[in-house]
This record gives sequence, structure tokens and C-alpha cells, in this order.
Amino acid sequence: MANPVLNERSLEQAAKSWAPPQPGSAFGEAGWGARSGTAPVDDGPVSSWHGAMTVNGTVTATATLMVLLLASATVGWMRTGTPDVDPLTGAYSYGIPALAWVGVVVGLVAAFALYFKPMWAKFIAPVYAIAQGFFVGAISRMYETFMDGIVIQAAGATLAVFAVMLVLYRTGVIKVTDRFRKIVVTATLGVALFYGVSLLIRLFAGPESVSFLHSPSLLGIGISVLVSGLAAMNLALDFDFIERGSRQGLSKDFEWFAAFGLLVTIVWLYLELLRLLAKLRER
Repeated sequence: MANPVLNERSLEQAAKSWAPPQPGSAFGEAGWGARSGTAPVDDGPVSSWHGAMTVNGTVTATATLMVLLLASATVGWMRTGTPDVDPLTGAYSYGIPALAWVGVVVGLVAAFALYFKPMWAKFIAPVYAIAQGFFVGAISRMYETFMDGIVIQAAGATLAVFAVMLVLYRTGVIKVTDRFRKIVVTATLGVALFYGVSLLIRLFAGPESVSFLHSPSLLGIGISVLVSGLAAMNLALDFDFIERGSRQGLSKDFEWFAAFGLLVTIVWLYLELLRLLAKLRER
């Protein structure tokens, strides 16, 4: 759900290990001669830095991941069949393909792996997009089966929220200060904990034990509105992270790391809006 990688700790670590060489350093413009007073007689150490991170490069990486996610979501949609109807009670039962739940697990593993190894983003981020995409396609097909047109509405709402947040961020209406960042991160961790505890309760006490999360009651709708708003606020943190990373001149490989974090937030926002729209239709 919430973005697990684009945070202050990640940026600080990246700035230390992924930033370009500075003038006067061992790999800077002055090279070894500036430090020892003598020019080296050979090529000396070779820097692993291959260019600087840019906003445009991050956009390209994000677009690539989105294509992979949508392609996988299409497969997930097609692999998800129609619901079964109990002939006695008339109740519907819908089975999500097992591969979709595998996608969720793979996505979580990828998120944790990149939290500790951001330099692997170029390889792990596409895996996440494909795995998570299958789950998104399957769950979308389930919602669409019972509520015609809801997927288009949720996708459109996600694009609209993304565009609005980008405009608000670029125009300075929303300013990502340290206080703003702490509030959003704390609230996001709180929601993650709340969802985790709710999942455990459902596993041991049954699906109806926390039915208010899925019910179209005012409480259920209010929770979905708040969580969707929090997901939107995380987009502002993502934009700020990408912009600051580009200003600091992080390695170009870091574009994939940032793109992965942004994709995590977009998927979370879409799923929350899908749930919110479903509740509103049921009222």
C-alpha cells in the first residue's frame, strides 16, 4: 500500500553513496593531483558513477513500469473468470486466481528488497510491476463484474488526482516541509499498522469481524476518503523526493528507484479509490 522506499533515510543514504564525484575529491575534476600535489602516472581508481538522475529520466522509467503493470494487469483480468452462484442461497462467490496472491507476495518482497538494496531497482522494479499488475487486473475484474464501469471511473479518478497533486505541487500550493513530511509519513505508517491488525483479526475472527472497513456505512466511506486523501498526499512526497534527488545529482540508476516508489503510491491510490467508489455505489 503506502510507499515504502521514498523517504528521508533513503535519500540521505543515496546522497552519500550514489552522488556524483565532487571537485577536489579522489574522482573529481582536480583528481588525485589536487590532493597529493602530484599527477598520477596511471588511470587511477575508476568511478562507478555513470551520469546524474534527472526528472525526465525518472518519468521515462515510471512510464516503462506503467506499461509493464498494465500489460500484466490485462493478463490478470483475462485469467479471472466469472463468479460462482450458490443454487440454494443465490450467494455469489468469487475466486481470485492464486497467481494474483503470489503477485502480492512478490510485490512485498520486492519492496523490502529495494528498501535495503536500492541499487537493484533497475532489475527488481519491473518484477514488482509485473507481479503487482496481475493482482490489480484480477481484483479490477472482480469489481467490474458486479459494478459495471467502476474500473474506468477508478482509473480516471486516479489520473485526475495525480494531475491535481502535480499541479498543486509545481505551483507551490502544496509545499513539502519537514512538518508536512513527518505528518504524512506518520499517518501512512498508522494506516499500514491499522490494515495489518485488521487483516490478522479477519484471519482469526472471520471476515465479518471488521466489516465496517468494507461496508457502505458513513464510517466505512469516511475511512476510505481519509485513506485515499493520504495516498494523494504521498504523491506530493514522491514528487519532492524525485526533485530533490535530481538536484543532488544522484546516480542515473536512482531514476528506477524513484520510479518504483511512485508506482507503489499510484497503485495504492487506485485500489483505495476503487474501494471508495464501490462503497458509494452500494449506498
